[in-house]
Amino acid sequence: MATEGRAGATASEIGPPVTERITVLAWLKHNLFSSWFNSLLTILVGYLLYIVLVPLFRWAVLDATISGTSKEACDFGGACWTLIKVRFGQYIYGLYPEEQRWRVDLAFAIAVVAMVPLFLERFRHRLTYAVGLVVIYPVIGYALFYGGWLGLPVVETPRWGGLFLTLVIAGVGITASFPLGILLALGRRSSMPVIKSLSVAFIELVRGVPLVTVLFMASVMLPLFLPAGVNFDKLMRALVGVALFSAAYMAEVVRGGLQAIPKGQYEAAMALGLGYWQTTGLIILPQALRLVIPGIVNTFIGLFKDTSLVTIIGLFDLLGMAKLIVTDPQWLGLAAESYIFAAFGFWIFCFAMSRYSQYVERRLSTGNRR
Repeated sequence: MATEGRAGATASEIGPPVTERITVLAWLKHNLFSSWFNSLLTILVGYLLYIVLVPLFRWAVLDATISGTSKEACDFGGACWTLIKVRFGQYIYGLYPEEQRWRVDLAFAIAVVAMVPLFLERFRHRLTYAVGLVVIYPVIGYALFYGGWLGLPVVETPRWGGLFLTLVIAGVGITASFPLGILLALGRRSSMPVIKSLSVAFIELVRGVPLVTVLFMASVMLPLFLPAGVNFDKLMRALVGVALFSAAYMAEVVRGGLQAIPKGQYEAAMALGLGYWQTTGLIILPQALRLVIPGIVNTFIGLFKDTSLVTIIGLFDLLGMAKLIVTDPQWLGLAAESYIFAAFGFWIFCFAMSRYSQYVERRLSTGNRR
């Protein structure tokens, strides 16, 4: 029996909905000039964009200089991108020896190739492979970055810098803070008072202080409490501080997802005879993490940008190297170009993480589609 529609007509008689083709003028009228107030705002915003973007475009593109090898080659009516061309290696590698930079390129190439199977839908045992990659790759990366084996000269961590150091700190921080945050979130919801109290104390203590304080304590204060002759590398202390700081925020994001899971999911797992870890790993966490993907990626993006704070302990990431380069007397007065390039580098990676998270959201929300 056919389903009846409006006014007693059947669905087959109504037919599919008619879609109208919206022209450009119709779209502009509907979205930008639908009323006198909206028209006034559109004109005002357009004028502001014109007086800001046109001079900026002229300075950055039309009147810019990229040729030459020194500041004297630049026409100061526009941007002097010659600085970026000449010092590009330092922006990427910091003070890493130029003849050894192939080691950094090789390490990141290995990372990219090794992560390819994780993006293949037909690849099985993805979780096992990811865990093995997290355990094995840091050893390979550190061996190539630091050297000291197979004839590779040692490159001390204070010489690491630029985008290379930013990616190292962000990569280690993201990789370590995610599982730590999950454990802290589970610990905060635990029924065992000791585990719950320790988790709450750690989360609230770390969230109550800025990252600058954590880095300062890890770099300056921690060695004072260690036995004589015992010391850790400055970069290692920074990595630990960043990972623990981000883990506290990640824990609260994950806890929000856990609280959104209906109680019936737990009861159904108990009815099936599943234990705590089986229930958590197979039923609860997959649903909870899917719900908080935007919050997780937001924490990752914040961590990536917070890597610039390591300059306070003498490590020069991308932003720190941008500051250091323009202190050279040969390039004084070109801070704008240097900072714009650093900002563009941060934006590229943050935007890529944002777009990938949106892709993952669309892929995992198929059950909510009609």
